[in-house]
Amino acid sequence: MRSGLYDKEEHLYFRDSNYFNRREANGRKVFWSRGNGWVLAGIARVLESMPVDFQDRPKYVQLYREMAATLIMIQQDDGLWRSSLLDPNAFPTPEVSGTGFYCYGLAWGVNHALLDVATYQPAIVKAWRGMVGCVQLDGKLGYVQPIGAAPDKVSPDLTEIYGAGAFLLAGSEVYKMEGHGQRR
Repeated sequence: MRSGLYDKEEHLYFRDSNYFNRREANGRKVFWSRGNGWVLAGIARVLESMPVDFQDRPKYVQLYREMAATLIMIQQDDGLWRSSLLDPNAFPTPEVSGTGFYCYGLAWGVNHALLDVATYQPAIVKAWRGMVGCVQLDGKLGYVQPIGAAPDKVSPDLTEIYGAGAFLLAGSEVYKMEGHGQRR
């Protein structure tokens, strides 16, 4: 569960072992937004399927909560996260696929009483509003980093299907969190 890629100090995952000693221009470690988004959303999906009496469930819940706490601390003022999580100036434009996975994962935690509503709901709402602002007039979701192996530049015209998928996952959980649909 906590592979050698998990950084116990930052509570984030390295992309792979090639990043253990790499640093951003600000001296901070390199953590890729979308990669960590896949992890947070994945843990939420695993917990949803995992029996509540599974012996290792508390370890997954602890990991999930550690990541969630870190993520809301590094969320940017516009509600979005950047491609490089600990150096938002490295790639200053928003990155929506990572943000979508975080918004989904955090809202899922609120909806399942694993995260405190008062602490996390403002971050979730801010993330959702930020993502909606990245939907273009023609309906295309922009600011989605293309397939790659590291944090990289994004622009309003870049999109990918996984970005739209993360957006839809987030929307489904935010909808439930706001009192619509069935709460769990």
